[in-house]
Amino acid sequence: MKSAEVLVVEDEHDVRHLVRVLLERAGHRVTEASNGIDALRQLTGAQPDLIVLDVTMPELDGWQTLERIRDVSDVPVLMLTARAGELDKVRGLKGGADDYVTKPFGRQELLARVEALLRRTAGPPEVREPYRDASVVVDYVSREVTIDGRPVQLTPLEFRLLSAFVRHPNETLGRDRLLELVWGDTDGFGGDQVKLYVGYLRRKLGWEAGAASPVETVRGFGYRYRPPAE
Repeated sequence: MKSAEVLVVEDEHDVRHLVRVLLERAGHRVTEASNGIDALRQLTGAQPDLIVLDVTMPELDGWQTLERIRDVSDVPVLMLTARAGELDKVRGLKGGADDYVTKPFGRQELLARVEALLRRTAGPPEVREPYRDASVVVDYVSREVTIDGRPVQLTPLEFRLLSAFVRHPNETLGRDRLLELVWGDTDGFGGDQVKLYVGYLRRKLGWEAGAASPVETVRGFGYRYRPPAE
């Protein structure tokens, strides 16, 4: 396996140093981040081949950091978790993680999982460019949204909902599809949940009910985003 660029995100200095030493001895080049915010800053400047990401961190935890990484990049992510429970593993994999290692981990196990991920995902990861149409601009790195040049503050869920629409222009998205794209699951949620948040998003963006809205209701099927014409 050729040398790879690996970003290690871990708030505990001793663990971060150990992972760095193991990876460097295996021939990889390593950069470090002590928290999720620093990791995201680094991700905007240089694209690593792999991210080793701790779950338990202050300010922005591993789940939140993973969510933001997946907004901008398909880079492979190996999660470090202190919990071996199935629910935590499932949460990580559903959130976009590629694999996980439970602390305390064996040195050979960590290296084996890193090498396996690098083999499976050989090639440069894609960085998602900002979305733009005649009215809407969505910057996935800064998580900023503007409507007709006006900045709009969205909650994380509203941001994911808008992203789902603009990534699938002119496509009718049913309730279950939106639940998968935005909530990550179809269990425990109903059509009323989707309807409620579509209404929140329309009002936040200034697309009031009854007015011409790029987010159309397709009765009996779901919703469709039609990019405004130039």
